[in-house]
Amino acid sequence: MTYSLQSRWKLKGNQLVYYGLQNKENLFKNKIKISRRQAEIISSLPKELNQKELQLLGKLLNNQIVTTDEIRKIPKSINEARFCKNCSANDFIIPGIEFDENGICPMCQTIDDTKELKSIVPIVREIPRTKKSRFDVALFYTGGKDSTYLLYYLAKVKKYRVLAMTWEIPYMSESARQSIENAKKYFDNVEFITRTVKQEDLRKVYKKLYKISENTCACPSLAYVLFYPEMVANRVPYFMAGNEPAQMLGLYYNSMAPKIAYTFWQNKFLQILINITRILTLHPPLKKGQFHTLAVMKQLAKGDSLIKKLSGYSDELVSNIVTAISEVPQLLKPLKRSIRCSSRTCNIPAFVHLDFDEISGGSYNWRNIKDIIVKECGWVAPEDDGKGLHTSCKIEKCKEYSQFVRFYNCRSRMIPFSAVEISLASRNRNLSREEAISEIENSLGFSLEEIPETEIMCGFLKEQL
Repeated sequence: MTYSLQSRWKLKGNQLVYYGLQNKENLFKNKIKISRRQAEIISSLPKELNQKELQLLGKLLNNQIVTTDEIRKIPKSINEARFCKNCSANDFIIPGIEFDENGICPMCQTIDDTKELKSIVPIVREIPRTKKSRFDVALFYTGGKDSTYLLYYLAKVKKYRVLAMTWEIPYMSESARQSIENAKKYFDNVEFITRTVKQEDLRKVYKKLYKISENTCACPSLAYVLFYPEMVANRVPYFMAGNEPAQMLGLYYNSMAPKIAYTFWQNKFLQILINITRILTLHPPLKKGQFHTLAVMKQLAKGDSLIKKLSGYSDELVSNIVTAISEVPQLLKPLKRSIRCSSRTCNIPAFVHLDFDEISGGSYNWRNIKDIIVKECGWVAPEDDGKGLHTSCKIEKCKEYSQFVRFYNCRSRMIPFSAVEISLASRNRNLSREEAISEIENSLGFSLEEIPETEIMCGFLKEQL
């Protein structure tokens, strides 16, 4: 009888590592320490095993180590995929996803366990008007569905004085450009500013990022680098990013944020401890959201903190972007100056979040949201009108494709963001299961063959590749 390593398990030194999403009871048990002798046996597979080898493998047998006829097959197309009975999750876009005896995926199995995981930055309902700045709040505005809805809510519903900040990427879609121009005509209480990066510098960043991530997506990290000094200079008290519920929750299922990250901002003891440390180092105490701002900006300027490295949680996407940005050190100099200055004076714009489900009447329904922003903001839908997950960038499919191929081939442990987010969006009924499956089949970049949009991305890099 021939034994093999079960599909999606890979031998990495003295560990077995799983590339997938296991059922609830093993959801985050993706690494198993093994002995040197076990590693030697596993590295020799597939083969027949003698009695001593079978005994040495112990609990790995019939789980991670199986007979060859028990190896799970990974679909090679969406047509071969097995779908969750409740949402659009399937074992093609998330190879290695498991299903329970009822055909339910891990994300649906844990819906009750995650219903309170709203945001890793503080959630606010109201923002106090300030006399210290011309603005009450700033937001990163891409012209996409989510950031346009956030702009509408802040400027028109709440009537805040808004600073809308747009990083003009080389790949901005025409629909996003038109949406931004239309929004300028709809809102008198919004100041729109746009920043670009010199193409020479941007190509250096993109070249490095393409080498390590196989795509050039640096949003929104590079926008933070560009605009944090602007927010500090304008004494903006709060800022937001247009992250819908599925995007925030996706970090949890991708092992990038533990449950405590979603409640950290509510933990008074930890806040007091942080502020005592600040006072002892002659820095003023922080208000809600300011710690999160400094954490994000310091990570971009210096990389992961020691605490984050020790936690075992990592964000491959951001880490790669930080590495790429360091190729152009002068990009980081204004950010580092603003971090030092704002930390010393506590003139720190607080990073906060709105619960999109709450502000949109209980459920962030994509179809309803599109209707609102078309009417109230002049929003222009992308050419592929069925697309709802990401709508502002020409190369969004390239990111989806590269993340998918890297994960499919076990070159990255990061589950494709869009695969998790579209599944969660359908689980939470932001769109129907049928609409989500249609978007997976027709609008997203889940393909094992190189997609045409890659030419757009590589066209910008051709002088450097």
